[in-house]
Amino acid sequence: MMSRRSFSMFTGSWSLPIRSRLQGLRGLQNYGLSCCVNALLQSFSATWELVDLLEGWNPVDKESVPLYLRKVLLAMQSDQSQPAPHKDFLHCLDRNYIRSHVQQDADEVFLSILNLIQQQMSDKALAQEIQSLYKVTVETYLQCLECTYIETRTSFLLSLPMHIRESHNSLEDCVRFFFELQELRDGDKCYCERCGEKKPSKQGFKLISLPPVLCLHLKRFRNSHGYTRKLHCKVAFPETLNISEILTAEALSESYVQSDSQYSLCAVIVHSGEAMFGHYTAYVRHKDQSWYYANDSCVRQVSWKEVQNTYGGSLREGTAYMLLYRRTPEGKQQEWSSG
Repeated sequence: MMSRRSFSMFTGSWSLPIRSRLQGLRGLQNYGLSCCVNALLQSFSATWELVDLLEGWNPVDKESVPLYLRKVLLAMQSDQSQPAPHKDFLHCLDRNYIRSHVQQDADEVFLSILNLIQQQMSDKALAQEIQSLYKVTVETYLQCLECTYIETRTSFLLSLPMHIRESHNSLEDCVRFFFELQELRDGDKCYCERCGEKKPSKQGFKLISLPPVLCLHLKRFRNSHGYTRKLHCKVAFPETLNISEILTAEALSESYVQSDSQYSLCAVIVHSGEAMFGHYTAYVRHKDQSWYYANDSCVRQVSWKEVQNTYGGSLREGTAYMLLYRRTPEGKQQEWSSG
């Protein structure tokens, strides 16, 4: 998301050679700060489970976000050389308070689009199926440390927020920390129903189930004294991920299914620049298992090594901001790894 004066650095004509063009790899024109939506659309287009659901939908909706999302994603599946038309989708988002010509946060827009699908799609069963593509079901856990009373509730998230340290991080450590139970004492005590007053507690999440597409949000923006800054620190992430190998038994619900834990990276949303002045792009993995870099209207094939350059650690490089992993059958894990 750069100023109008700087757009020339990031936009350009289609760069994929004619002989290499594949369905689902069309660029998107930058219409003044639309790079955030552009990058997300590339990740949606790479999620063929979502594309297939929308393609099989017979919409009766008019002027809705899911309708225009369907139109642009189907247009992106063609092998035409020019950027896919998506102005109508941007205008529809603007009417739903995801404003055009305004700097946006990719994770917030991602969640807003999924919520608008739930609200506006007339086929509620299909809307629920789309939500289930990204739905992480968790058990909220609260235990009083004095009487040991335990209170649990079932909830869900569509994106897991990953806290990162201002030094070297690994994605595996970030996932462990998210599910690590935290002790709450002093001013952070929680009310215990059995004791009838606030007591020291242990609080956190336990994993119940994982979705077909797992979205992990690397929280690189920190707010302090009214000022937002970006963390450029390194967060190393793997091309393949096994959640059950990362988490301890304490972090898993009794109903968690271990066989659902194998994942392969399918998209990376990248943020370049600073918190108040930046630009979004995307790396996506096509069905041919090759990686491609989408920078607005410019799309080119890249290597896994180039994707790894988004780990961070340098002010000059773009950093991974959102990671999308696709559930992979256990036997296919090695086959999907290209690095």
